[in-house]
Amino acid sequence: MTDLKSAFEDMECREVRTYLQTGNVVFESDKNIKDLKTTLEKGLSETFKYEAYVLLYAFSELEGIIAKYPMRRDELNHAYVLFVENITAFEEIKTNAQNLTDEANNIAYGDQVIYWKTPVGQTLDTPFSKLLAKPKYKSCTTMRNLNTLEKMA
Repeated sequence: MTDLKSAFEDMECREVRTYLQTGNVVFESDKNIKDLKTTLEKGLSETFKYEAYVLLYAFSELEGIIAKYPMRRDELNHAYVLFVENITAFEEIKTNAQNLTDEANNIAYGDQVIYWKTPVGQTLDTPFSKLLAKPKYKSCTTMRNLNTLEKMA
């Protein structure tokens, strides 16, 4: 995470903070989000020698997403937010997820985010997680635990 923080600082980001070992980074920048996304993806790809994909959200937007989590939270379930950058992918995931009758009550939809509640220990074993694991979604989605998002905000 130290190298990740340094990479962001090298790309003229300020007040850079990383969270856990998740790749979550909070920072300030004067660049617009579109230009910043291009700069970060290129810089991270060059620095770490893999194809980096970045999804960016302003603090106010992130706080709104967190506040709208619609399901009851408890210690038996993980609360997740799936961020989907591409509207076509969002609609496709939504359509396919609506056919997952066993999980229908644990999935809700926001503005290009999908809220998901899943039993602890089963995150990678559900039909919804298997849907999300398709390679075509790698570049335009990221899943975050709501607890992590709250710490970041």
